[in-house]
Amino acid sequence: MSDSTQTPQVLIIGATGTIGRHCVTAAKNAGLQPRAMVRDIAKAEKLFADIELVYGDLEDPSSLATALQEVSLIVMTHGAPGEADAGERIDYGGMLNVLNALGTQQPRVALMSSVYATRTDVPGANPWKRRAERLLRTSGLEYTIVRPGWFDHAEPNEKQLVLEQGGTLDGGIARRQIAEVLIRSLITDSARNKTFELVARDGEQQTNWNELIAPLRPDQPGELDGALDPQNLPVQDEPQSIQHDLDTIRRS
Repeated sequence: MSDSTQTPQVLIIGATGTIGRHCVTAAKNAGLQPRAMVRDIAKAEKLFADIELVYGDLEDPSSLATALQEVSLIVMTHGAPGEADAGERIDYGGMLNVLNALGTQQPRVALMSSVYATRTDVPGANPWKRRAERLLRTSGLEYTIVRPGWFDHAEPNEKQLVLEQGGTLDGGIARRQIAEVLIRSLITDSARNKTFELVARDGEQQTNWNELIAPLRPDQPGELDGALDPQNLPVQDEPQSIQHDLDTIRRS
């Protein structure tokens, strides 16, 4: 942002999705100014009456420059649809395109990944979200990577946030809470460069964000994976194209 006295602006990628919509509200509640990056402006105008809308398509790198201009905070809530190659094109390709489009900009990023990002024992799990995480860690940007459990698979009494590392957590959580954690992670000092799984259990939601996140281990500088992640996706076994992308992002 050009004026440090302005309300901090956060770009919400995937703003018309079921998590992104809650991120708009959470950003306002946190005192931030949301900017929504969307593919369909007309659709977004029906959802959001009082925020800035900007066109951008994660699969079209040339469309991203305007949306990313002068943003200091980014939350990425995009998710791949059901097509066989969607994880590669959108989860991974979208992250790669955003990082390349940022150029010399150094925003802080919150990425919504998946509670199963590092699991190889779950039917249907794929490595593309984990590969997207690795790109973000390699980029040198400040970040928080949130791996939520099953959307809305939580009872009304299950509001207490559970944050763990190591890739074994399972469970559900309200979409509203996922959005709130993503937004709050952008403005909470103890969340810098941390990766964690997120679900909800019986109890009330915590309100001290710094205290909640502080006990988690930060990711080690230069490491591709999150703290305590299982070492079950060796980079040397990855396709050459993936290794090339990591090298390119690391040099940029």
